[in-house]
Amino acid sequence: MPTIAPLDLAAHCIDARFILDVPFFALADGTIHRLDNGHKTTQAHDGLLCAVPAVDGKSLLTSGEDGRICSTGLNGEALELSVLPRKWLTALAAAPSGAIAFASGRSAWVRSPDGSLREFPHERSVEGVGFAPKGLRLAVARYNGVTLHWPATNSAPTELEWKGAHVSVMFSPDNRFLVTSMQENALHGWRLEDNRHMRMTGYPNKVKSWSWSTKGKWLATSGAPAAIVWPFSGKDGPMGKSPLELGTRGDSLVTAVACHPAEEIVAIGYSDGMILVARFGDQKEVLLRRPGKGAISSMNWDTTGHRLVFGSEAGDCGVVDITG
Repeated sequence: MPTIAPLDLAAHCIDARFILDVPFFALADGTIHRLDNGHKTTQAHDGLLCAVPAVDGKSLLTSGEDGRICSTGLNGEALELSVLPRKWLTALAAAPSGAIAFASGRSAWVRSPDGSLREFPHERSVEGVGFAPKGLRLAVARYNGVTLHWPATNSAPTELEWKGAHVSVMFSPDNRFLVTSMQENALHGWRLEDNRHMRMTGYPNKVKSWSWSTKGKWLATSGAPAAIVWPFSGKDGPMGKSPLELGTRGDSLVTAVACHPAEEIVAIGYSDGMILVARFGDQKEVLLRRPGKGAISSMNWDTTGHRLVFGSEAGDCGVVDITG
């Protein structure tokens, strides 16, 4: 049986993940908690909005209501990387090169590894940012589509149009597709070689969590009473194909998903705090955690795929060891 090390915290968990195999929990109250030979706490922000891992995996990058971008590693020090006074930094992404993108209002900024900042203004508010897996290409989600920038050059941006509010954006691991989640209950995608559209609809709720499987063959998503898992292995991605529906429950909504780093299985977190894992091939399920306090808001695996860290909207956090 899986074993659980619980951690009861006092605020909404924005992000739970492993940094150098140490569990980190970033909370909306601006604190970052880590389980490193005991429970340790860092006050990183006055109100934390976003958290993503640095590309080297050695620190957690965070943005806040205080206009600061910080990097917190195992020493617990919240190192300030950038500050834009009086701005809420509502989106955050890390590039393979070490660059960082963040957004507030109608602008996105890219911070180069040398600390220099470049601003990219837009006509409408910037909702989400994401970097391509190779090279320095930035996708900015906005109203009615996505703008693609090449921050290292002065070349003109590329506009990908689709009506509606696009709130978050990411590239597929093989760089072939770009996917957004929308304010309506849908995903939208583009095949980048020809900008062909992909519609992924039928969700009863908004998609707030998504995760690529190993090698990017599948995209698992929340927003329904099951994890909706779209196939991306073929040339056309999910176009004309039906998704898998894993971990279906009639009385609870999937609120978080996390694909395993090596196997084709996905951890599924629900609105009642339950967590299970399901396998893509035969749809077999294993219960990891019974219902708890608050909807699961974030989950991530360690590099070996033996431990799963999770957090809930009520601060009900912990680590599941599936080796038992």
